[in-house]
Amino acid sequence: MKDILLVSDNNALKQNLHTILTFLGEPCISLSVSDAQVQLENKSPVAVILDVAGGEKSLALIKRYPQHPFVAINMAEQQSPAVGNLVGHITLPITYPVLTQAIHRCQEYIRSHPVRNGAVPTKTRLFRSLVGKSEQIQGVRRLVEQVAPTDATVLILGESGTGKEVVARNVHFLSERKDGPFIPVNCGAIPGELLESELFGHEKGAFTGAISARKGRFELAEGGTLFLDEIGDMPLQMQVKLLRVLQERMFERVGGNRPIQCDVRIIAATHRDLEQMIADDKFREDLYYRLNVFPIDSPALRERREDIPLLLQELISRIQGDGVAPVKFTERAIGSLMEHAWSGNVRELSNLVERLMILFPGQIVDVQELPAKYQYGDVERFEPDYPEEVLERDAFNELFAESASHDDEELETEPAVNGFLPDEGVNLKEYLSELEINLIQQALEQQDWVVARAADKLGMRRTTLVEKMRKYNIQRD
Repeated sequence: MKDILLVSDNNALKQNLHTILTFLGEPCISLSVSDAQVQLENKSPVAVILDVAGGEKSLALIKRYPQHPFVAINMAEQQSPAVGNLVGHITLPITYPVLTQAIHRCQEYIRSHPVRNGAVPTKTRLFRSLVGKSEQIQGVRRLVEQVAPTDATVLILGESGTGKEVVARNVHFLSERKDGPFIPVNCGAIPGELLESELFGHEKGAFTGAISARKGRFELAEGGTLFLDEIGDMPLQMQVKLLRVLQERMFERVGGNRPIQCDVRIIAATHRDLEQMIADDKFREDLYYRLNVFPIDSPALRERREDIPLLLQELISRIQGDGVAPVKFTERAIGSLMEHAWSGNVRELSNLVERLMILFPGQIVDVQELPAKYQYGDVERFEPDYPEEVLERDAFNELFAESASHDDEELETEPAVNGFLPDEGVNLKEYLSELEINLIQQALEQQDWVVARAADKLGMRRTTLVEKMRKYNIQRD
């Protein structure tokens, strides 16, 4: 509903306000206080201008309908109720600046509503890199939805990895051209001498190797969208030809002389500072103003860190669809990731998630599982404290498992060590103690009596090795 509601039981006041708003070109509906309740239940007006002279009955409307913005007439600000949807006050006689400012506040109240902006409408289906609730990404979504239905040329600015092509695809997806082709061209990846043929096509025999006529990207994008990525890397001589096509909506193939009409929407993108390039005579100013009809800034990930948890969920869901088991992140791990600067932006985050899903499939990732560059704060690594009998049992199981693979001669010469019980028997407790002392002494001597290194060699904690040295009275001579 695009109307403004004028709510008052004073007919003279309603007629006066109706005349003023009609003169300003603002559609409005005049209602009594009782009739306004029915309208507010079923409609969402742009603004509600309320005469509070009706007393508590009028003020009750403000508290009853918090989803609608109200502007009060004849109310001092210090007397107004503490409600957020009362966005302005008007005193008589009404002036143009005060009235327009009050209506603008009502528009902002509706436009910036967090629930409205947080939910992604089904009809838009914004792509994964535009996931988030931050003010920056909400602003991008609003701009995309506003410019998409038009044929205006769009210039997307932002660092590498911020999802500029995703923004461009959204503009195409929400436009009237969505059933037409979306043709991307990376202007920086094609040599300058081949870029003209790539964009405009060529006729047979136009140059060596042109054995047949070939359509260019402009012809392939007919009725759809042509996305010129990294437009800042386009050579100056090609910038002149592109400018002519944008002005005349016509081009010629390389080696041809027949003008071809084109119906193509242009979306360009770059990570470069085009205004500085213009100052350095590296980019044409007239082309810049042809492209910069509707600029959209794609925000860096470090500027919207609060979106990282939602992005992690979306990236995990997407990669999981490729047959890889998903990972989960602890709260500490997510907090550490939110501290990172993300020079590679969303692309860097996507690569990290894919790497972790390969390393820890189906597991929970904490800070210590993250690569060192993503670990922030005091990382207290959990070290299990295994019972001593568990460590001893595992050590002897491993020892006897290795001995079972030796050849028969070794088994016969050292029967007890290799797991075979001699005929005369053995005192198992003394034997195991002697074996343990022997292995501990060997490890200490090999590591020059550095206890921490010897403990690593034996696969046990340093404190456990110290206790065993005290138990067996093992000391360096």
